[in-house]
Amino acid sequence: MWSFTIPTQVNFGVGSLAKIGDLINGRKYCLVTYSHPPFDTHAKRIEEISGPAHAFICNVDTNPDYKSLRESCIMGGVADEIEVIVALGGGSVIDTAKVMSACDGDFTNVQRLLETGEGRENLSEIPIIAIPTTSGTGSEVTGFSTVWDIESMKKHSLNLPGPYCESALVDPELTLGAPRSLTISTGLDALSHAIEGIWNINANPATTSLAVTAAREVIDVLPDLADDLDNLELRTRMSRAALIAGISVSNTRTALAHSLSYAITIEHGTPHGIACSFSLPDLIRCVKGFDADCDAALKQIFGPNLETGADELTEMLNKLGVQTRAQDYGITPEKWREMVNFALEGERGRNFIGDREVILKTLSA
Repeated sequence: MWSFTIPTQVNFGVGSLAKIGDLINGRKYCLVTYSHPPFDTHAKRIEEISGPAHAFICNVDTNPDYKSLRESCIMGGVADEIEVIVALGGGSVIDTAKVMSACDGDFTNVQRLLETGEGRENLSEIPIIAIPTTSGTGSEVTGFSTVWDIESMKKHSLNLPGPYCESALVDPELTLGAPRSLTISTGLDALSHAIEGIWNINANPATTSLAVTAAREVIDVLPDLADDLDNLELRTRMSRAALIAGISVSNTRTALAHSLSYAITIEHGTPHGIACSFSLPDLIRCVKGFDADCDAALKQIFGPNLETGADELTEMLNKLGVQTRAQDYGITPEKWREMVNFALEGERGRNFIGDREVILKTLSA
C-alpha cells in the first residue's frame, strides 16, 4: 500500500509569468525576493500585471538563517492584512516565504516549534505563490523548508501542512540570468533530489517513476546547459526536470546525501547543491545490490552495470568542476567518518535504505 499527495497547483511554461495576475486574483500580497537588478525587473513586471504589492521584502540571504528570517518576519508584520505571499527567487526566497507564512508576524513562533516541537497553535497559514528563478531546489512543490541557525551551527527543517505553496508558477525564461556556478549547483541539487527519492524507505512506484525521469533528464541536459546558458530550450528542460524531481521528493523527503551535506555547507561554506551531490557516486556503490526495486530504478538511469554508472557520474561531476572526495572539501578522514556516522543518525539519513556497515566502509575508503 502507498499514497501520493501534492496540493500545489503547478503552472509551467515559457511566458507563464503572465498568469500571475489571475493567481493573485485581487488579493493583498506581499512580494518577497532578492535585492538584485534582475529581480527588480521581474518584480516590477509582477506589479504591472497585478497592481502594487502591499508589502515588499528583499532582504533574503542565501541559506536564510535566524537573523535574516527574524528581520523578514518583522518587515512582513502586516500579516493580518496580507492575503497571499508571492515568492520570487530561488529556494532561499521560497523557504523565507514559508517561514513568513507560518510565523504570524513573529519569528519566535517558528523558532519555538523548530527547537522544542511546541507551539503549533500559534502559527498562521498565509497562502504562497512560488515563482522559482532557479532550477533545482524544488521548494515550490514541497511542504518543507530549510532554516539555518548559523550561530549555533545547526540546520532545522520546517515541515507543516501550511508551507505547501498554493501555486507554483514555473517560467523557464526567468532562469536565463542564472550564472554558470548557480546553474550547476541547483541542477545537481535536483539530481540529488531525484536519486535520493529512489534509495529511500518512503519510495513508491509513483515517486520512483518521477525520480527516474528527472534524473535521466538532468544528466542529459546539465552538462550542455553549463556551456550554453542562454539556450532557452535547455533551460526549459532543466526547469521541468527540477520540478519533477521536487514533486517526487515532496513525498519521499531526502536521504543520506542531504544529511551529509548540511554540516559541509554550514562548516565549510560549500554550496548546497555541491554538498549534497558530490557523494552520490559512492552512495550508488553503497546501495547497489541491497534492494531489487532500487537497483532496477538506478539501472534505468545509469545502465546495467551500476559500478560503471557510478564511475560515469563521477566523470560528469568532475567535468562540471565538482570533486567527489571528502578531502577535496578540506575534510580529514577522521572527521569524514564522524560526519557519516552523525548523518546516518539524522532524520534524512534514516531514510536511506542501505546497510550501515557497507556505508561506513565505502564512504571511508
